[in-house]
Amino acid sequence: MSTPSLARSLPSTRGQLNGVLFVALFAAAVTSVASLPAIAGLGMSPLIVGIVAGAIYGNALRDGMPESWAAGVNFSARKLLRIAVAFFGLRVSLQEIAQVGVPGLVESVVIVVSTLVIGTWVGMKLLKLDRDTAILTAAGSAICGAAAVLAFESTLQSKPHKSAMAVGSVVLFGTLSMFLYPVLFRAGWLHLDTLGAGLFFGGTIHEVAQVVGAASNVSPEATHIATIVKMTRVMLLVPVLLVLGVWLNGAARSKATADGHASHGGARKLAVPWFALGFLALVIVNSLHVLPETATHAVNTLDTFALTMAMTALGIETRVSQIRQAGPRALTAGFIIYLWLVGGGLAITWGVQRLFG
Repeated sequence: MSTPSLARSLPSTRGQLNGVLFVALFAAAVTSVASLPAIAGLGMSPLIVGIVAGAIYGNALRDGMPESWAAGVNFSARKLLRIAVAFFGLRVSLQEIAQVGVPGLVESVVIVVSTLVIGTWVGMKLLKLDRDTAILTAAGSAICGAAAVLAFESTLQSKPHKSAMAVGSVVLFGTLSMFLYPVLFRAGWLHLDTLGAGLFFGGTIHEVAQVVGAASNVSPEATHIATIVKMTRVMLLVPVLLVLGVWLNGAARSKATADGHASHGGARKLAVPWFALGFLALVIVNSLHVLPETATHAVNTLDTFALTMAMTALGIETRVSQIRQAGPRALTAGFIIYLWLVGGGLAITWGVQRLFG
């Protein structure tokens, strides 16, 4: 009796596998493009190139992809990205974070919390963006760029085009910072020493690659400090996602109560993102040095490729028509957040140096 069901499931499974394979081949091409000197010199990681290339394909050539492959694309954009975000933890160690000590931790916490609060308020209240778009835009700016957008997108269960808008903000303003910050520093307009430059660059620039690109124009010491501060911000992804899960659960319960459906399970269970806990576990593994350096490097390379697959799949699922509806307002939100990161971030850096100097 189960034979017809099995016969139906085999083509479905084959289509999903073909979709995943298609995304993998697409991501391999994207990785090659991102390694070109002209692209790498702009601080464009494969993740960024992936979502742009995926969006171009998804809007111009999507009809050429068999419909059965859509499940594989969706798998790459959802489940694969959770695994990849968890393994991102192998890039961080507690020993590195301890090197910049309390000043680096305070800088990271204050900037992340303030940017999330201000960015979400600006998006929702000032510019009337929907909740998910406002949070994703703020998260990408506050924590770790595209990787944070992916992690939040998974927890919020938001639409792909909202993540695409948030990533667009990361690309634009993060790239601007990478070129602008070194110029301002050399001109003496930032009034920062090497430590201050490391704190400021690492605390306010969006992507890890952009932080390294900007700080390398100052000094090796500033690059080291900036990278560690940036990875401290990455670490904060875990507690922020846990708080977001509690908040989403509370909001669901409040809505259920208001609608009079509390007794019918209107509120979902506590949204604890398992991939965030996996991220934290792998940070601890990396800190214990139980893995050989070559193994860690290999896993990180595979993880970058998995994240590139997720971003490419996200781009394929994105539609320009959906972005157009909130595009200008989302970009304005990103710009206001960017002004805060530059002005407010500089003030926070001065305050941290004065407090701990």
